[in-house]
Amino acid sequence: MSTVATELLLHYSLRRRTLVPDIHAYSRRAPPFYLNYTKRPLSGGPSLSSFELKAPEALTLRASASTDTAAVVESDVVFSETFSLKRPVKVEGKITIRLVNGKDEENWQLLVGCSLPGKWVLHWGVKYIGDVGSEWDQPPPEMRPPGSIAIKDYAIESPLEKSSTLEGESFYEVKIDFNTNNSIAAINFVLKDEDSGSWYQHRGRDFKVPLTEYRHDDGNVVGAKKGFGIWPGAFGQLSNMLLKSEGAENKTDFTTCESKDPPHQNSRLEGFYEEHPIVRETLVDNSVTVSVTQCPETAKNLLYIETDLPGDVIVHWGVCKDKDRKWELPEQPYPSETKVFKNKALRTLLQRKEGGTCSSGSFTLDVGLTAFVFALKLNENTWLNNMGKDFYIPLSSSRVLNKEHSQSHSANKTKESSTVYTDGIINEIRNLVSDIASEKSRKTKIKEAQESILQEIEKLAAEAYSIFRSAIPTFTEEGVSEAEVLTPSVKIASGTGSGFEVVCQGFNWESHKSGRWYMELHQKAAELSSLGFTVVWLPPPTESVSPEGYMPKDLYNLNSRYGSIDELKSLVKRFHEVGINVLGDAVLNHRCAHYKNQNGIWNIFGGRLNWDDCAVVADDPHFQGRGNKSSGDNFHAAPNIDHSQEFVRKDLKEWLCWLRQEIGYDGWRLDFVRGFWGGYVKDYIDASEPYFAVGEYWDSLNYTYGDMDHNQDAHRQRIIDWINATNGCAGAFDVTTKGILHSALGRYEYWRLSDEKGKPPGVVGWWPSRAVTFIENHDTGSTQGHWRFPGGKEMQGYAYILTHPGTPTVFYDHIFSDYQSELSKLISVRTRNKIHCRSIVKVMKAERDVYAAIIDEKVAMKIGPGYYEPQTGPQKWSLATEGKDYKVWEAS
Repeated sequence: MSTVATELLLHYSLRRRTLVPDIHAYSRRAPPFYLNYTKRPLSGGPSLSSFELKAPEALTLRASASTDTAAVVESDVVFSETFSLKRPVKVEGKITIRLVNGKDEENWQLLVGCSLPGKWVLHWGVKYIGDVGSEWDQPPPEMRPPGSIAIKDYAIESPLEKSSTLEGESFYEVKIDFNTNNSIAAINFVLKDEDSGSWYQHRGRDFKVPLTEYRHDDGNVVGAKKGFGIWPGAFGQLSNMLLKSEGAENKTDFTTCESKDPPHQNSRLEGFYEEHPIVRETLVDNSVTVSVTQCPETAKNLLYIETDLPGDVIVHWGVCKDKDRKWELPEQPYPSETKVFKNKALRTLLQRKEGGTCSSGSFTLDVGLTAFVFALKLNENTWLNNMGKDFYIPLSSSRVLNKEHSQSHSANKTKESSTVYTDGIINEIRNLVSDIASEKSRKTKIKEAQESILQEIEKLAAEAYSIFRSAIPTFTEEGVSEAEVLTPSVKIASGTGSGFEVVCQGFNWESHKSGRWYMELHQKAAELSSLGFTVVWLPPPTESVSPEGYMPKDLYNLNSRYGSIDELKSLVKRFHEVGINVLGDAVLNHRCAHYKNQNGIWNIFGGRLNWDDCAVVADDPHFQGRGNKSSGDNFHAAPNIDHSQEFVRKDLKEWLCWLRQEIGYDGWRLDFVRGFWGGYVKDYIDASEPYFAVGEYWDSLNYTYGDMDHNQDAHRQRIIDWINATNGCAGAFDVTTKGILHSALGRYEYWRLSDEKGKPPGVVGWWPSRAVTFIENHDTGSTQGHWRFPGGKEMQGYAYILTHPGTPTVFYDHIFSDYQSELSKLISVRTRNKIHCRSIVKVMKAERDVYAAIIDEKVAMKIGPGYYEPQTGPQKWSLATEGKDYKVWEAS
């Protein structure tokens, strides 16, 4: 088989500020090429989209023939590129934990170390003896190692310092000195990799080092079985008193929804040493070169692949015979070391070159084929492709490709002129529907037929909005006169508020601990108003089995761990005085019972809403309800309420109206709305008439081979479906956008921030007016850390959501931190330029190391270490604010 060797030059951006190279690689002397990608069904390839690389017309490469190939003229080389690859490599190491005796029996040291190089931080806190309600508290100052910083009032972060082992290898370790008289029951910690933002836990939970004898091991306890002896003296007497108060029985009944601390016994410590394996994934730079040459003598395309990837490299490939980009098998013969995979694709093992530094392969293909598509397979779990899509190598000549591009460009210009006018019509329809749904329905009884029509109109409006927005390419300023520019009038609807809202989450997971959170927040109301917030979201107000409020019991008892009902009223009044609307956190999905039924199951309720087990769904075996089947997903920690029961809906509507009148709440944050049908939410909103409402619909994004898919349409569609079920009466947290930001910022894959139509890839790209964007909350961050935003990248995330459409939400921990000044500037830019929930985004750049966009032709922004500056033409730009790896400009 003939091969052609070509000279190629891998281009690296001079503006790069990180070790991550540009994803785009350029062949020698080649001008820029066009990038298009198209959604296709999964056939032979491992991803859902094909990535087309259109060669420029004037592509010129110097080529030399190998010994068995005739000389080839330059015009026969129709394609040649070198692409950078990021190969994940797992590095194994260990976390070491040592507890050693100091000067005497009262002074000890806890040493936590890591054998892998990096910038490691110990995120830790303590649990005090007798403290009920939290596993995390700040330690006394004398325990804190040098360089430690406080994380609010619940944790400490201490850097691990570099040292050397006996073998001379680098090791990182931190020492915590403590005295046994400090009444500390345990030290809790997780290890944080500052470079990647990753958190390392023990069996999925925090590491726990008990300093007293724990009888209940949750699976995360270390050093607990080394033997304890009872401490003598006064501390031992305290231990005995605690044990007596707990009683002889130590049982936890999960179904009671009761929260109890595990009993502990203060004991004489004994030292221990443990090692725990740690696996860290790093990315290694490699590349792959692809060239295509047309051979006039044989009327064949000769495709050559070469890569510096180590080990056995398999090309998983197929061909496209027409423009639909469907994977198909070519005609035989196939290259050596080729196997057929499920009659949909071929797998060819590349051959190692002499010296073993590179692998290569040659493929002879018919001239009539449209493209060669492939991905690289290193092992069963590692696939490499091009920015989340299959490599798509065109086999047609450059002249044909440019002709197709010209025709496509002409068609786009025609579509551009035809959609400018219809875009305005869509906005008018949506405003009309919002007016009818939010104002008329409050004054008159709407017939069933009218409700059905409104719901269908709302669905059509959502679909039309998405379709026409995605169809509009960029257009010149002369295309629309100043009078035609659409700016929304301020019309209040429960799904959007005014459309200009900026939300503050006014609590974190530890806020309940002080017992006077309402009063603490009262003092900060004026400051929050001055920062530009228009809405504050308060924690659940009801009596609750869990101190955080998310396991409600008596809904009419508003004396909680956050404060009394009178303090709550005073707080709401204060926020109203400074111009901030207040959202109550309403937990409607589940409720903890007061009594057991005849079978010993906790499903009988007390208080003012004294429901029986008919109020509990029938398909959750934990609580043996006698209601109907659930209309959503079950929350297994408490009885799930059956909203199909008329008496349940009547009681909940009365309760919400009571909260509006008695407390003064302006709207709702609705917890765990996956648990019940959105139509019930519409019923509750119609009854309580909130200013603004948002639901928490949180489920997992889509992943393939362990990597997040570029296309998250299915995920955001589920959120859209729930909003549609509410008839658009409520917005929803844009979990899709948060997840995509995680991968984009954490893995330097900023190209993820543009979907297949060049629009924002989350809910904000499909239904922006109902998208409530956020980067962190009490569940994902705080001391829970279920899905923590990449460390050090928070302000990039806020630069994105505070300049884009949707309704942005800022987390309390970030507001009252070193980020406050930067957040204030971003909110000011948003307010000054009247960016709103329906603002229009024009994505300017979405590459590996940079994302840039222009919003409403008023604000330009970029995030990532890569380079972007808005072009100055008729419109001039001035820098409004900037920070680490982000910039925002205003049109002047």
